[in-house]
Order: sequence, then structure tokens, then C-alpha cells
Amino acid sequence: MRPIHVIGGGLAGSEAAFQAAESGVEVILHEMRPVRPTFAHQTEALAELVCSNSFRSDDWLNNAVGLLHEEMRRANSLIMRTADAHKLPAGGALAVDRHGFSAAVTAALENHPNITIAREEITTLPAPETGLAIIATGPLTSEALGKAILAATGEDSLAFFDAIAPIVHRDSIDFDIAWFQSRYDKEGPGGGVADYINLPLDEAQYRDFVAALLAGEKTDFKEWETSTPYFEACLPIEVMAERGVETLSFGPMKPVGLRDPRRDSQPYAVVQLRQDNALGTLWNMVGFQTKLRHAEQVRIFRTIPGLENAEFARLGGLHRNTFINSPRLLDSQLRLKSQPHLRFAGQVTGVEGYVESAAIGLLAGRLAAAEALGAAQAPPPPETAFGALLGHITGGADEKTFQPMNVNFGLFPDLELGTNPRTGKPLRLKGGDRKQAMARRALESLEAWLGNKAAAQ
Repeated sequence: MRPIHVIGGGLAGSEAAFQAAESGVEVILHEMRPVRPTFAHQTEALAELVCSNSFRSDDWLNNAVGLLHEEMRRANSLIMRTADAHKLPAGGALAVDRHGFSAAVTAALENHPNITIAREEITTLPAPETGLAIIATGPLTSEALGKAILAATGEDSLAFFDAIAPIVHRDSIDFDIAWFQSRYDKEGPGGGVADYINLPLDEAQYRDFVAALLAGEKTDFKEWETSTPYFEACLPIEVMAERGVETLSFGPMKPVGLRDPRRDSQPYAVVQLRQDNALGTLWNMVGFQTKLRHAEQVRIFRTIPGLENAEFARLGGLHRNTFINSPRLLDSQLRLKSQPHLRFAGQVTGVEGYVESAAIGLLAGRLAAAEALGAAQAPPPPETAFGALLGHITGGADEKTFQPMNVNFGLFPDLELGTNPRTGKPLRLKGGDRKQAMARRALESLEAWLGNKAAAQ
């Protein structure tokens, strides 16, 4: 039996390689770093987190991404196991020590008996005679391989920009102004209710800050980038500010659920920082992805109360993200319809977010391994988070308007609760009750798909 080739050592590729190897199949994981570096990665480690260190909500009962966390845990996800081992305080979210996380994923893959890691750039798509392959090159696909994918798909490239938020040294923050609190004092996975550093702005300070953002010098786009759109969930903060002076106060700088203890009142706007490493020495500016030039970032962000003397471990940046038109190109097994020995996984398929990318990698690895072993596996049920996400990118979305998507309950099939005997209309749950019912149904279906007897509790 030929080995499965996985191209790309990010979250999706790492998870795909692990899942296939755990199934008993030999895997060759190809990663071009450090032979060919990228402008966003800083290390040679596999599964390096180049943007936020947050995996978002960890609440499986009320949040779709939290449900995806739980499904991945039950499916023996390397990414989730490692994230849990390296989690940091982050309110209701799951955030990780980025360096400890990627180092542990790298070690697990390097030490797996069924995995060989090849540090080399792959510039062409594997031919059918090489066996099954998974393309998981993510948002930073090399130019040569990108052209090969374009040639194979016959599609115009779709692309958008992802922006990276700055990271601040904790000891440079003024705690005569800043305070610790999670929004609404919500308890997180680690048990804390004060996991974020908060910096308050009054109305005048807020409006001055927005004006500075709008006037600040921005990164210039190359000619080939000028028509590339942004992904709505990761907009640069200055792009949000361009939509209206109050946009940020209802977005990443919203003050609701927070109270400045010095004044015992809710500020007009708030900047939140989330812990970025296990030592608690580095904190990232939540929602402050930016395309401002580095000198402008330092100048403008130091006008925020509490950051007057801020020292930055990393400044923000911008990178171009590429994805294929998956609903048109892929079948329900993530195979390229025109070349079914090739599967795609991760952000290149048009899912957005760390967890979603790793989840599609998990599915690609399992499905490829099952095919290699001659025991084809059905896709996960559509009522699971796995199945809802997979269904969206392999046919549920409109191929004419396809855009990257985070997992959300809108992708799940509706609950079947029967009809109202008086009106004959379908019975429906609303709000939190509906989400919780969908989450419980998802885990019950997942256990059946995994072949487990346990059911959701």
C-alpha cells in the first residue's frame, strides 16, 4: 500500500497526517519551511498559529464552534488534545500558548511511527501513480503550487486578505488604568472570570483614536492584490473604522458587560487584550488586526489609555489568503472531482478559522485512510458540526457566490419536532433552546458515526 502524501504542515495538514497515521496508514507530510519561508510564519514548527491564539468559544452546548471542539475531541483530534494541554485563561474562549502548542504538535508528528516529515517545497500536484494525496497548504500556498492548483481546477483564483493583530508585553501596560475582567464576568475553561485586560476610552478619546486610525499610513497593495476582498470576520480595524465612526464601539471596542472599577461605570469604548503565552507575559489586542505601517501602529496604539508606554512583541500585518470554489470542485469525500486521488483540506477549501481548518483536515485524513485501506467511510451526518461544515463546502453553498465560512448553527439541518395539532404548522424551538437541542442531537449522531456507544450527556 502506497503512503498518503499530505502537503502542508499547518493545522489542517498536521491533523490530516495524524488521523491517517492513527488509522494504520503510512504518511509522508511535506512542509516547505524552512527550505521556503513565508512572510507570516516566524518558526519552523508545524501547526504554527500566525494570527490569533484563540480557538474561540469552548461552549459546546450553546456555540457552534464550541460544539466543533467537542466533536473533534471525541474523534481523537491531535489539535484539540494539544490545545487543551496548552490552554490559557481566556474567559469563555479556548486560547493557547502558541509556542508550546505548535512545539507539542511538531513533537507528536515527528515521533509517530507511521509519519515521515519531508522538509521540501512541493511545486506540482502529485500524479495518480503516487497514490492518494491531501492538499492542505492553507492561506499561504506557494506561488508555484498555487498555479498548479489553478491549472488542475480550471477556476479563477478566489482570494481575500487576513490581518494579524499586535502583541503587547504585559509589563509595559499601565495597570493604574487597565483592569482584569471578562465580559459579563463569564467563566472560562480555566475557571476564571477576569481573563482579559481592559483599557477604557471616554467619548473624546474614542473619537480621536478613530480619526487617527483613518489618517494613519497604511500598507500599499501590490498590483495583483488590488482586487482582493477582505474576509468579514477578520477585517483590519481601520477598514471597520471606515464604515462609520461608531462601528468599532459596536464591534471589537464595545464596552457592554464591562465596568471600569475606578469610575464604577461602563466606559464609552474598551480595548481588550487576551493572554498569548503560558507565562502571561504577552497579550494580544483583540480584534486589532491591521494593515497600518509598523511605525504608525506604535504611534497610534500608544494613544490608547494604558498603552502610552507599550512595548510590542509583534506588530500587526496583512497576508493574502487563497481558497478554491469547493462546492463546484469537490465531492462529499473532499476529493477533486476531476482528479479523485487528490483531496483538499483546511482554509484552501473555503472554511475560515483555526478549528474549522483542523476539522476539515481531520475528515480528509480519516476519509483518505479509509479509502487506502479499502474500507470507504461515509461522510459524517449533516446534523453534526463536522457534517454541517463539510456539507456547506461540498454542495450546500452556492458556487456562484461562495465565500469563506465559519461553522454556525445556520449550516445545520433544522430540528424535526412534529407539527402543532391545532395549526398544523411545524413546531420550532427558539434561541438558546434551539441551539442546545441541535448540539445534543449532533453529539448523538457523531457517536453513532464514530461507532461509539456513548451518547451526549
